[in-house]
Amino acid sequence: MGSTSLFEDEPDGTQEAIMQATYRALCEHGYAGLTIQRIGDEFPKSKSLLYHHYDGKDALLLEFLSFMLERFEATIPDREHDDARDHLEAILDHALPTDLDSERAEFRAAMVELRAQAATDEAYREHFSRNDRFFRRRLAAVVRRGIEEGVFRDVDPERAAAMMLSAIHGAMQEEATTDTERTAAVRNELRAYVESRLVAPDDESEAIE
Repeated sequence: MGSTSLFEDEPDGTQEAIMQATYRALCEHGYAGLTIQRIGDEFPKSKSLLYHHYDGKDALLLEFLSFMLERFEATIPDREHDDARDHLEAILDHALPTDLDSERAEFRAAMVELRAQAATDEAYREHFSRNDRFFRRRLAAVVRRGIEEGVFRDVDPERAAAMMLSAIHGAMQEEATTDTERTAAVRNELRAYVESRLVAPDDESEAIE
């Protein structure tokens, strides 16, 4: 998680170049300070292309969020060859990294700003609902697999996933909106939660096998 950018390669076409410019402008200015002009300042081609494809900032940002969700889905650790416990820990590390560089930290803060728009904007609400639904289902699927393998206790996978997702969102929001550094503490507590609440005792695992 120490890379300096979510876009490590040259953009593949105009659409990806627009998404990269949006990402850079969002990291620099946040949602409140973001304008089409500032996105255009990061865009290597004619700014008129932005105005041609998008009616305004929010239309562009909603497409950007969909683009980033596709990237997020593609980069979620897929480690079916590992046991469920290792797989779950890898997903939690991916979702709540403790070693963000300054650019990624700025981007995470901007995403917290964007999530706040969902309180009053139905389009943003729909996006973030879809995003959370995907991630919650992925977490629940790993917990369910762990139960089937005898690695995890017989817990409710959906409730476990909801709790972990809420903890992740809470840490991101608190760190983005206060002077408190919360990510490392919450990640440690999630690790403790997996160990104490999910991992099956050795005798229980042996009984299932």
